[in-house]
Amino acid sequence: MPTSTEVRVQRWHEEGAASATDVVAEESPIALRYQGTPYVVMLATPADLEDLAVGFTVSEAIVASPDEIRHVQQVTAGDALEVHIDIAPPRFAELLRRQRNLTGRTGCGLCGAETVEGAIRRPPPVRAGLELSPAALHAALRELAAHQPLNERAGSVHAAAWVLPHEGIQVVREDVGRHNALDKLIGALIRRKADIASGYVIITSRASYEMVQKAATVGVQLLAAISAPTGLAVRLAESCSLTLVGFARPGRHVIYSHPHRLRT
Repeated sequence: MPTSTEVRVQRWHEEGAASATDVVAEESPIALRYQGTPYVVMLATPADLEDLAVGFTVSEAIVASPDEIRHVQQVTAGDALEVHIDIAPPRFAELLRRQRNLTGRTGCGLCGAETVEGAIRRPPPVRAGLELSPAALHAALRELAAHQPLNERAGSVHAAAWVLPHEGIQVVREDVGRHNALDKLIGALIRRKADIASGYVIITSRASYEMVQKAATVGVQLLAAISAPTGLAVRLAESCSLTLVGFARPGRHVIYSHPHRLRT
């Protein structure tokens, strides 16, 4: 399915108005099914959907490790988009016990969690070892726009990028939802069997609790957001030993937790 669409618009400015063509990003309902059983419907950019399914399955702790995902397949029936995921039987049994039936909206992170305990997961501390310089971070920030073709065409699209400290941006995924973009990135890295902890992640959004939660769940040591974090996100990052950076723009940034990984 297309990820963007041309529409006719009236473009207005002080000198007057004129008809024009504009490009807008597409979003589609995507259904995730485990062992054929419906689990969640989310609105997402209709691309990299198998990455989305794998990333969501791991970052939401539906499985304990990627090895418990046995098969993933995108299925298209007319205008309906589904991804079928087969997971280890014990994990599927636990999924059924959760009795979650949720509909996720664009930009929704904890939609559908039935209890506070189910929503506020606290991943174990991430490992140590990653170090980079502010200059390297800012070089990646300057490079990021060139890896966002959909956002360049249509705007309104978030990105999540995985960066190696001495090699620059390696993988980028885009989506109208910031959580989806991060899940797509996580899924892409898992499917490539990348050592996620050897790099760091940049997101073109705020750093809310669930973004830190997803990153820490898969072992990300440093998460840099171009906007602000929330207080809950900062506290989670502190407890998970994750370095959280906000207001990350070329030439400036703010470190909210574990600053030792960013060395001058």
